[in-house]
Amino acid sequence: MKRDIVCIIPSRYESSRFPGKPLSDLCGKPMIQHVYERVAKAKAVPYVAVATDDKRIFNAVKNFGGNSVMTATTHRSGTDRIAEAVKSLNLSADAIVVNIQGDQPIFEPAQVDEVIQPLLDDSSIDMSTLIYKIILEEEITHPHAVKVVLDHQNFALYFSRATIPYVRDKSLKADYYKHHGIYAYRRDFLDIFTKLPEGKLEKLEALEQLRALEYGYKIKVVITPHDSVEVDNQQELERVRQILTAKNRNHKERTHENSK
Repeated sequence: MKRDIVCIIPSRYESSRFPGKPLSDLCGKPMIQHVYERVAKAKAVPYVAVATDDKRIFNAVKNFGGNSVMTATTHRSGTDRIAEAVKSLNLSADAIVVNIQGDQPIFEPAQVDEVIQPLLDDSSIDMSTLIYKIILEEEITHPHAVKVVLDHQNFALYFSRATIPYVRDKSLKADYYKHHGIYAYRRDFLDIFTKLPEGKLEKLEALEQLRALEYGYKIKVVITPHDSVEVDNQQELERVRQILTAKNRNHKERTHENSK
């Protein structure tokens, strides 16, 4: 299977905060189906699959007509799971592999195109990800909103659940950016990444992208104009349900008006 660009959605059933999250009902569909269908709308990605260690998720994806790959239960992170999944795809070394987390059911398909662009533009870039300028004040201090600081070329300096940068002089004002769990990697870099030992900072912050930084690899950052909601609990699931319901209602109203 020769493809230049593929997207793999890592998805596991067990979660300490929200067990069974990928199969949670969201407006009549399991949440993982919403993610899959949005990825499928991205212009540049001809192949999408879910990588999972659970037969319930595997079967759910097959039931809605999607591609699914069973992987081991021992992976440290979603990236490690993706690395196993792509081994069966016979990709070239410089193929681009996109990682969309399975808990982002309302991300914009255009974000997939945004995250791969740096790798298309520059062959020296091995990994890229998306960030969004924080607008909601509470996200600046909330540990679920992962913050990032950048260098002058938009490469990540550090990711943290803490508030970074810390503004010592209160007369100064900082812009804060949160990280979206959307990545792109070159196929050969995935092999390198997954063979690296777990980083100390990665373990402390529970952020897999810190493994790359700790071992001296660069992550190109793209500032996206699109926000997203990562579902980590029932409250966030309900928030997404309300957003989708409102969008569907608005779409029906516009369709009705146009038909008059």
